[in-house]
Amino acid sequence: MKKTSILALSIFLLVFLVSAPAWAQKKKVKVAFALLWTIDDMGWTTAAYNGIKYLQEKMGDEVEVSYTEKVLAADAERVFRNYARKGYDIIFGTTFEHMDPMLMVAQDFPDQVFEHCSGYKTAANMGNYFARMYQAEYLAGYMAGLMGFKNVGTVATNPIPEPIRGINAFTLGLLKGLKEGGHKYNPEKVNTVVWLKAWRDPINETTLAETLISRGHDLIRQMADTPDSSLAACKKGVPAIGYGTDAAQYGAKCVLLSTIWNWGPYFVKVVKEVQAGTWKPEAYWAGFEENMLTLSPFHPSVPKEVQNKVLALLEKFKQGQDEVFVGPIYDQKGNLKVKPGEKLTDHDLLTMRWLVKGVQGTIPD
Repeated sequence: MKKTSILALSIFLLVFLVSAPAWAQKKKVKVAFALLWTIDDMGWTTAAYNGIKYLQEKMGDEVEVSYTEKVLAADAERVFRNYARKGYDIIFGTTFEHMDPMLMVAQDFPDQVFEHCSGYKTAANMGNYFARMYQAEYLAGYMAGLMGFKNVGTVATNPIPEPIRGINAFTLGLLKGLKEGGHKYNPEKVNTVVWLKAWRDPINETTLAETLISRGHDLIRQMADTPDSSLAACKKGVPAIGYGTDAAQYGAKCVLLSTIWNWGPYFVKVVKEVQAGTWKPEAYWAGFEENMLTLSPFHPSVPKEVQNKVLALLEKFKQGQDEVFVGPIYDQKGNLKVKPGEKLTDHDLLTMRWLVKGVQGTIPD
């Protein structure tokens, strides 16, 4: 190699090392997580922790990982700022209430990467990420409908668009399954919803599930971040559907299926992009096609024919065929909300404040 070529290469490398952001210069990536609750909460935070373990398994010595539990809104800025000052290359927030505190800190540390879960704000060094859980809810509803469950009781969490999407998707899948299975049902009332008005409240989750069962509901759909409503159903001899993590692993053996957050692949994606210097902020919202969701194993009582139909529909999601919210779709009052052949936009889904026909219950203020 000529001396001029060597000199040119040396100058290029020097310029790159001086100009590249801090996170693009290091071989080992330091990654920090602020977790909403404890890693053993059996729900939302356990799912995030499972993603952290996946990251460590896949990346090994290439990453240095740290996390802080019970990071609520009031303490989030301090936690983020502490990690940033310690030189962590990537800092993940894992709940909606982390959004604004993270944005404040990100603006003060422009050479570090910030990633926020479930929000909508971005910056030059801050992206957001979420999973299309409604796809999994649609499959769970489809399974229940094929099996003939037509009087479901749902223990919902907070009345914001994300749970509302899940309720609607589950109900649409339920109606599809009931129709395909040739079951008789009341199209006005297949899924009754009661609201917890919290993300986790084990005592009230149990009470609400027991109340729904006493009123004759034949399946309990858990939406809270703990398996207590599923556990309550099992104690009463009523089947349930789990949410967030596999509820059967926590003793809810009557659960027919659980819909599961799968954050690990996204954590790995971000780290590899940071390593390569290709990371860019984005609003990332993906589903089965990017392995952001999984389903638990089916309960033995789920007929093989039903399992096969659900898995066939799952394959379509994996191929990017998402037709959950394709019309015609009617709201509770019978108004046509989505015309035949049309599809709700992501904006429509992210701002959803109405319930589909088949849901009993209202959206509280």
